[in-house]
Amino acid sequence: MFFWLLNVSIGSVHIPLKEIANGLIGNNLSKDTWDHILFSFRIPKSITAILTGMGLSVVGLLMQTLFRNPMAGPSVLGITSGAGLGVALLIMGTGLLSRQTLDTLRIENNLGLSILTAAVVGSFVVLILILILSRKIKNTLSILIIGLMLGALTTSVVGILSYFTKAEQLQQYMFWGFGSLGHLSTKELWIYSLLILIGLVAIIPLLKPLNSLLLGENYAKNMGINIKRVKNHIILIAGILTGIITAFVGPIAFIGLAIPHIARLIFNTSNHKVLVPAVSLIGAIVLLICDSIAQLPISTQVLPINAITSLFGAPLVIWLIIHKKKVHF
Repeated sequence: MFFWLLNVSIGSVHIPLKEIANGLIGNNLSKDTWDHILFSFRIPKSITAILTGMGLSVVGLLMQTLFRNPMAGPSVLGITSGAGLGVALLIMGTGLLSRQTLDTLRIENNLGLSILTAAVVGSFVVLILILILSRKIKNTLSILIIGLMLGALTTSVVGILSYFTKAEQLQQYMFWGFGSLGHLSTKELWIYSLLILIGLVAIIPLLKPLNSLLLGENYAKNMGINIKRVKNHIILIAGILTGIITAFVGPIAFIGLAIPHIARLIFNTSNHKVLVPAVSLIGAIVLLICDSIAQLPISTQVLPINAITSLFGAPLVIWLIIHKKKVHF
């Protein structure tokens, strides 16, 4: 609660905490502009940060457990890159098309909705490819390599598009790549919240199988767990969450990779019944802190959230590893 209140109280326009408290209990704020800023921008943005931090952190935990790789994260299956390719095709790949075709692709000139749609389509195309290939491949490491190769392939296509695109379109794509927590409309936020919460709830039946996978696939089989089905469920849930988050807020670095390690270091456990709620809480708090830092309270400028997550988070993980001496995995 403290970090949430800190987040909604920080911005280029100072709103006293007393006014924020009055607004939260249903009273009118002293100024209409404060009311608009608080309820139309800051609170929705903070909710987006909480949901995004929770989703990315849990996905990172799932990927690290599935692949037994401490460097695995939400982007490891190439789904984030797939979303980026979808957006790149919309923003940069349509430069050679006619104006009429371009307007049609951009859904009646609503570029924000078009970017969201393109990112969803791009991420889910990659997810479907991964699911199809995972049915034919039993080796988990091979799935990881295929995901990395798909990510490299989509990134190379984006690079080619970037080389031939105009500066204005390239800049627009770069701004999307910085990530943003504060551009969702009320309707989009409701949809985003519902999808993230459904994805998080869907993980609950996987907690026991995830613990079994840590002890090896043979042990899990002896426990009566259908390994292939569990792997497909993990990939499906992680892929959908990653695709939704990237589509709605853009690619957010660091959170999914580092938060599971922070949770393991703090709680000194590999039990997913503890780790899943732990990474959800820590991920939400860390992203709220990063967003608060990005606000630059003394300025009207807002730094890219991607830059802050890595700048703030990487030293924190290094310090925790040095302090704890050993990562429990």
